[in-house]
Amino acid sequence: MREAAERIVEAAGYRREAALRLLEQTQAAAAECLIDPEDDLGIGTVHFPEPHLVGADRRSAQRVLASRAAAGMVLRGYAGRRAYWERMHEELDIIAHHGFASYFLTVAQVVDDVRKMGIRVAARGSGAGSLVNHLLGIAHADPVEHRLLMERFLSRERVVLPDIDIDVESARRLEVYRAIIGRFGAERVATVAMPETYRVRHAIRDVGAALSLDPAEIDRLAKSFPHIRARDARAALQELPELKALATEKERYGPLWELVEALDALPRGVAMHPCGVLLSDASLLSRTPVMPTSGEGFPMAQFDKDDVEDLGLLKLDVLGVRMQSAMAHAVAEVKRASGAEVDLDALPPGDPATYGLIRSAETLGCFQIESPGQRDLVGRLQPATFHDLVVDISLFRPGPVAADMVRPFIEARHGRAPVRYPHPDLEGPLKETYGVVVFHEQIIHIVDIMTGCGRGEADRVRRGLSDPESQGRIRFWFAQHAAARGYDTETIQRTWEIIEAFGSYGFCKAHAVAFAVPTYQSAWLKAHHPAAFYAGLLTHDPGMYPKRLLLADARRRGVPILPLDVNKSGVAHRIELVSESSSSSRPSREVWGLRLALFDVHNISEAEARRIEDGQPYSSLLDFWERARPSRPLAQRLAQVGALDAFGANRRDLQLHLTELHRGARGKGGGGGQLPLSGGRRTASAGLPDLSAEERLSAELGVLSMDASRNLMDDHRTFLDELGVVSARRLREARHGETVLVAGAKAATQTPPIRSGRRVIFTTLDDGTGLVDLAFFDDSHDACAHTVFHSWLLLVRGVVQRRGPRSVSVVGAAAWNLAELAELRREQGLEGVAARLAGAPGTGSAADGGPPPGDGQGAARGRLAGSDGLPAPAGSAAQDRMDHHRSRTIRMPTGYEMHPWADLRPAGQEPSQTRKLWHQSPGSAG
Repeated sequence: MREAAERIVEAAGYRREAALRLLEQTQAAAAECLIDPEDDLGIGTVHFPEPHLVGADRRSAQRVLASRAAAGMVLRGYAGRRAYWERMHEELDIIAHHGFASYFLTVAQVVDDVRKMGIRVAARGSGAGSLVNHLLGIAHADPVEHRLLMERFLSRERVVLPDIDIDVESARRLEVYRAIIGRFGAERVATVAMPETYRVRHAIRDVGAALSLDPAEIDRLAKSFPHIRARDARAALQELPELKALATEKERYGPLWELVEALDALPRGVAMHPCGVLLSDASLLSRTPVMPTSGEGFPMAQFDKDDVEDLGLLKLDVLGVRMQSAMAHAVAEVKRASGAEVDLDALPPGDPATYGLIRSAETLGCFQIESPGQRDLVGRLQPATFHDLVVDISLFRPGPVAADMVRPFIEARHGRAPVRYPHPDLEGPLKETYGVVVFHEQIIHIVDIMTGCGRGEADRVRRGLSDPESQGRIRFWFAQHAAARGYDTETIQRTWEIIEAFGSYGFCKAHAVAFAVPTYQSAWLKAHHPAAFYAGLLTHDPGMYPKRLLLADARRRGVPILPLDVNKSGVAHRIELVSESSSSSRPSREVWGLRLALFDVHNISEAEARRIEDGQPYSSLLDFWERARPSRPLAQRLAQVGALDAFGANRRDLQLHLTELHRGARGKGGGGGQLPLSGGRRTASAGLPDLSAEERLSAELGVLSMDASRNLMDDHRTFLDELGVVSARRLREARHGETVLVAGAKAATQTPPIRSGRRVIFTTLDDGTGLVDLAFFDDSHDACAHTVFHSWLLLVRGVVQRRGPRSVSVVGAAAWNLAELAELRREQGLEGVAARLAGAPGTGSAADGGPPPGDGQGAARGRLAGSDGLPAPAGSAAQDRMDHHRSRTIRMPTGYEMHPWADLRPAGQEPSQTRKLWHQSPGSAG
């Protein structure tokens, strides 16, 4: 090769000496570019922070870990329990076998640092199954008490680096990042990169801008679509009923749709991963390309989350959890207002009030159990112990639902079906779930018992069950080893059917236990400190529902809602003692009320809110204007929602005074001035009429995104009574199969994956007395989908479905925009509304049935509420679309089928949007 290269350069006119020098330089450059994956990138080797950084100065990391674990045994009161010592030594042997002691010490150091900062922190995932993690203070729950397995987390047979995830307060997550960098140094720490690729909404926005479409039109187009792949844009226009109006305009936009689909999955940018943090030794920067993130300037590796694990980089997931912030805020408010200390990590177990709240299914705002599906499940399951919460959380997952674990468990729990075990030897692992396999750990136990392979190997078998190609080999192996241990053919066959059916669908019990801890803590707060609980929820917005729904829930639980007031409101929501008015049945008493926060005002900055709070109290409107220095739009919004009422005059008068103050300030070069129409400390009346009740409510919704003074459905109560609408409170008494009219403000829409592979629209309405959960199946979508997605106030006709004493929902057959019906009532009277409802598509004649029981006794009640309530047979077009859906159904490797337009992610995981009046999940357009 060298001779050939010499001939080439000589032919090009180079002298031999020059050619040799050029060749040597080229070879040297090539050698510099040559990368050895093991030596240069560290592939195949795990690089932990140096031992001295995690407390192993003079002793080995393993000895330090053993010492800390032993100290944890004493501190937690386990010193006299032999089983705990044996379990601890077994786990330490496994950790030593893999050389992972530094990893555990590193995570423990991070957790210790976070706790010292006063930040709530808790482990999640399979790491909660390790006693060593519990003894180090990483995991809260006792894994021995809850029968969790170390092998689900780490075993001799499992050679990959174990994954310990920690939850911290979302509001302080960046503080945690800074603390990690401060502890280990920027040369050892980097965040993980996350490539952002095009989906349909971003593609429409970018292509629309490139085609110079009107920005308002681009926004309308983008928001019409659910969060789906860009490549499915035209298919969605063709198939989704809620997009049928937009589909008629498809030709207007020329090449837009083709260009949108061409962008599918292409990179749009790189962002910092929301939780991944890399920890390494001081060689990190020589092995990993790093760039600063925008804003904070954190070092960010150019590898994504999958690459970093292959490169042997220790990835610690630090997840910011809003519920942890909400609970921390609630505890802080209790202490600030009353001086009482609440230690959520030391709550008494089995609190009757807490479990009474959970069993009532009034769990709005509670971690993991607030969604419509979860409220239905807790209503049917009726949890009474911490273990019941663990089971509830485990059952409400796509896998268990797809494998039909929920129904047999509920039936067996309530004695409606016998508890059966495939063999008496399996009663131990299956007794806690009435013979139904729910947890991964149960599969591990079953395989270990029947084959004697050991729990580490049994976990490898469990993981192999998710691969259809491996199932045949595993089945043969299982049958052979079980027979060798004396089990008969029928028992082996029956047990294998259970393993095969549930093994790849079950949920990790350790993960459920870790989740059940904040579930119980949040429910305890709601039961014992409701005002502080709502203050935390409204400040940090952790759940899937809008703030106005939480406010309505607080009213129903008897928490007084205190209006915004620049002399009393803080940046965040507060609690205050207020006197509850007396009645003939009870004397007046003091209760904790919820004071609304300044930060909820539309477009207020944190600096403005902080300046208003720091200047409290204000003696007059002029004093507020001069010291708080609000912008004129902000001051006008504060006046509209009553935050300046303490200064006298009505709200319209106050806005006039603010206009004069602004004009005077401009005339004096920005300085303050004497308030015109002065009334001393109280602002003089200007004689303008005050805002009407309707205008006040409209201002609250526009400025705060909440109906703060009263529930907006109160304005429609008379009309709803005329229609014979059944309230949420009365719906609890309705019979199964009964046809009803229900109404309310839309609180949530979801289209989650379900077992049948069909697309079902789940909607929750708030009518002021409670929540109404609705389900619209695909044969009603032509008539209902567009209205459900694109209306806020809804009237729905449907059939009551009861699945338990606290499980009530309505299967919708027809839906109307309630605001349009109210306008029709004003223009044409009740007869015009009756005609509109009688002509609803997708339902039978209004005269087909009698009126359902309801709250109202209106004259037209029988005509309006009557219907058989059953969905009409789908027409040929709808049937063709359903057949097309079936051909495009996504079939998962586990056999689970998913509708192409169902959600691809769980609801409620997107960033909070403060201006939202209802929640929509990624698969929902509205």
